[in-house]
Amino acid sequence: MLLSPVETSRRHATAPAEVSAPPGHWRLAWGRHSLLIDRRDLGAILLLLLGLLAASAAYLALGSVPLGLDELYAGLAGHGAPLAGVLIQELRLPRLIAAWLTGAAFAVAGCLMQTLARNRLATPGIIGIDNGATAFAVASVVGLGVSLAPPAMALAGATTAAALTFGLASGGGTRGYRFIVAGIGVGAVFGAITQLLLARVAIDTANAAYPWTVGTLNARSGQAVTVLALGLAIGLPLALALARSLSLMRFSDAVASGLGVTLHRRRRQVLSLSVLLTALAVAVAGPVGLVGLVGPEIARALTSKRGVPLLASALAGALVMVLADLTGRLLLAPIELPVGIVTAIVGGPWLLWILLRPAAKPLA
Repeated sequence: MLLSPVETSRRHATAPAEVSAPPGHWRLAWGRHSLLIDRRDLGAILLLLLGLLAASAAYLALGSVPLGLDELYAGLAGHGAPLAGVLIQELRLPRLIAAWLTGAAFAVAGCLMQTLARNRLATPGIIGIDNGATAFAVASVVGLGVSLAPPAMALAGATTAAALTFGLASGGGTRGYRFIVAGIGVGAVFGAITQLLLARVAIDTANAAYPWTVGTLNARSGQAVTVLALGLAIGLPLALALARSLSLMRFSDAVASGLGVTLHRRRRQVLSLSVLLTALAVAVAGPVGLVGLVGPEIARALTSKRGVPLLASALAGALVMVLADLTGRLLLAPIELPVGIVTAIVGGPWLLWILLRPAAKPLA
């Protein structure tokens, strides 16, 4: 049926206007709903994911007994030679999974803390949360026995350190260098407590607690890895749900409040998530704090500046952790370097670069 010009104009007037995507985005629409996808962010995530898969394959294949691609595939499938199956299924793959989870948790916690403080230096390791978790975990080993569960003690220590830092920075909140200086002081105190605990026990007990002080995946607890996996499965979606508020929190408090962000509640939520993820990661690997600095920096370099790169930070942190642990295994083989030492060697110059370059201070 043909429509008159008047009826045609009415039909066009009542039809919904087609909304075009902003530059650099794809728009997916279904019904009355639509989703904007940043093309640069998606490309960065895919690049980091490919890098993580390649690094993981190298992690499983390389070592004191190298494996070929056919042996690697057969070992993963569970029908290869017995030696390859033991190396992959029982030794390398569980450690690889621990590297993924701890790297992602440290990096997401670092990204959250940096956004909260609007400062790239405000990572959980630098503001004392790592040291607090380490001190409590070491205390459970050298003073009260491992039956008290070092992961639970690490969570208590991280919470205590965060509360002390937040309290000492009262008046400055979580913004600016007052928060960072207070965190450095709290971390120094907990570091001294850790050394005091180790100095007052027998050498065998101190050796049992040593992995908690340097950061290593060699003495990981299977139960702690499972708890970390559950914590990350809950914490990462919660962090992504806060992404819009986090983007607005990079501006001044007045602007963020005017745009509908409930600042006090959001800060408590972000701080709680950061403390939880840090404590669970320390419970598995010990204090590998500089991953929380390097991972978010890599993510920001690859993604756009419009949002907070939480997912990219998780992938970058996992990639850094895998490469650092692989380097520690291979560099001086058969001697193994703890992953915390490798990340300190890499992260130390990175920290100096952030401090010395002109645009190092704000995140906004």
